[in-house]
Amino acid sequence: MGEKGRDVKGRGGQPNGGQPVYGLGMIGAWVYYWRAADTNGDRALGILKGLVWPAFLVYEAFSAVSRRKRRH
Repeated sequence: MGEKGRDVKGRGGQPNGGQPVYGLGMIGAWVYYWRAADTNGDRALGILKGLVWPAFLVYEAFSAVSRRKRRH
């Protein structure tokens, strides 16, 4: 197949395996933040946090690495 017949996904039409993991993580984050919330405002904030949970994960990972490097 020529270049014009190529799939728009860019990887020959292969599915991206990270999307289901992100979706499950988002649902898990929503459940966690919903149960930890006391007010409706906290619940609304939890829904927003559930959308960006990878950013919190990466931030905490880098913070842990930084703390570990300071000890050595």
